[in-house]
Amino acid sequence: MTKSSSVPADQLPPGSVTRAGTWAVGNRDGELFAVSRRCRHQLADLSEGTIDADGCLVCPWHQSRYDVTTGDMVSGPKGFLGYHGPTPGYTQFVRGYAKVLRLRVGRAVRVGAEIVVSRRPT
Repeated sequence: MTKSSSVPADQLPPGSVTRAGTWAVGNRDGELFAVSRRCRHQLADLSEGTIDADGCLVCPWHQSRYDVTTGDMVSGPKGFLGYHGPTPGYTQFVRGYAKVLRLRVGRAVRVGAEIVVSRRPT
């Protein structure tokens, strides 16, 4: 049996991201997505992130950007701990291990007044 989480649909208007259990759930202009909540950089809560103009989920701490359809980190991070700025060698290192440790991608569907999230079968 697949474990699922849910969130009231009225808490997820277009352009927003919220938490549903271990998932960051978002609404990209009507298209729902779910990915694991922890950034691969420093484990920030991605449910507190934003959706950018390209439809990527942006980490609230150091702006790592994630493709929500694949879980891939497509750019970032921009900093380390409290520093927010360029870290070229460190950024390449993080991007390297993020290729192996992609975000999990779930399935988010509206069921009545709820958005139900479940893990995609592997």
